[in-house]
Amino acid sequence: MDDLWRLDAHELAAGVRTKLYSAREVVESVLNRIAEKNPELNAITVEFPDEAMAAAEAADGAVSAGQAIGPLHGVPVTIKENIDVAGQATPNGVPAFANLIATSDSPLVRNLRSAGAILIGRTNVPEFSMRATTVNPLRGRTFNPWDAEASPGGSSGGGGAAAAAGFGPLHHGNDIGGSLRFPALANGITTVKPTNNRIPVYNSSAPAERGPLSQVMSVQGIMSRDARDLALATEIMISPDPRDPLAPPIPWRGLDLGAPIKVAVTKDSCGYPIHEGILALIDQASDALEDAGYQVVEVETPSISEAFDAWFRTLMTEMNVGLLPLIQDYGSDEIKTTFDYFFAMGEVLDLDNFVSEFGDRTRMMREWNLFLAEYPLVLTPFYMNKLYDWDYDLQSFESCKDFLQASTYSMAINYLGLPAGVAATGLVGGRPSAIQLVGQRYREDVICDALEAIQERTGRLTDLLWARDQA
Repeated sequence: MDDLWRLDAHELAAGVRTKLYSAREVVESVLNRIAEKNPELNAITVEFPDEAMAAAEAADGAVSAGQAIGPLHGVPVTIKENIDVAGQATPNGVPAFANLIATSDSPLVRNLRSAGAILIGRTNVPEFSMRATTVNPLRGRTFNPWDAEASPGGSSGGGGAAAAAGFGPLHHGNDIGGSLRFPALANGITTVKPTNNRIPVYNSSAPAERGPLSQVMSVQGIMSRDARDLALATEIMISPDPRDPLAPPIPWRGLDLGAPIKVAVTKDSCGYPIHEGILALIDQASDALEDAGYQVVEVETPSISEAFDAWFRTLMTEMNVGLLPLIQDYGSDEIKTTFDYFFAMGEVLDLDNFVSEFGDRTRMMREWNLFLAEYPLVLTPFYMNKLYDWDYDLQSFESCKDFLQASTYSMAINYLGLPAGVAATGLVGGRPSAIQLVGQRYREDVICDALEAIQERTGRLTDLLWARDQA
């Protein structure tokens, strides 16, 4: 059963539970796949073969003994190298932090383990998890399995490449401006960025708490090849933890919205010359949702550009205080250049303007909440151009600026605190490309249902990748 690595989390969990195959066979299959493909991709940076096999043996023992088992019993997962795993380093792509050892599992790792998941390794990040590509001086560069010159996305690019390559079905990541969704786009997979604070987070290795803007924008999540796995894993990860006082105890499933659910469609380019291939993917997704019984209407939405501009100004202001000193002390020339470009594009606000700007965020959120009350889902572009090269943000100031402008629909959603799913549904210019679905706060369940409906009709893009590799 060496092809078990191809299966999704639902299939693996059901197979282990019913003894169709063992957790040991599942883990062996995934580890063999990692041994075959990871040397060329560098997606997984630290492997746990002995620990994973021991956990698999224990999982099989629990099944044989008739013990109660969790919904992810025997399912392999990876964890990004900026979230704590007990006894492991949390270096975040920075050589100076290579020996920053966690004393306890972060809440989401605890939740996944409690559900029976088996950790098989850590995945790569850019320095400080602050680029939309994945390369750092500690672990090196992660390669996109579709195209060696294309970016694997960032900052969860290691997990994204691991998902596409078949290193298990579930891969953790996080997102403050697109760090779950860019890897989903780049690697031909799917993800959902939850509502702000939806999944509890705490790092025992962190020397200080995050800044206020980061606390309301940075979220944890999962990436997978199969859209139906998103709900399974995310529902497990949202379980509250007392170490995170901001995470709300809100159930996964909300009130029934009735049928048909109305989906607003926007093709507004926000002043950017959007690629025609992206527009074609939006039409494809619209048709898929209509076929699945949704009511799809192209309408004007509240401003997305306004939220993007505010995201950039306020985040750069906060990072000027909290992150930039660390980058200056411990960062490489590459990450310093990236931030030089960022700061050259926008102003750092003074205290009065920062308070005023951040306060006005509530008005923008209100406008979107009112709109989403009528249209519970909004189908949008995600990245508005062909997938970028792995070093595009460093090629020039102009290319870095172009990247940010093409990403307007990504960063704006973080600022608004809204959940959003991304599904790669086709190729544009020979590289994976994607659409985005934005939803009501705390209604990730509705987004996941719609992503699953789209994938059922468009197919799983990674099947094309695997067929190409076997040809």
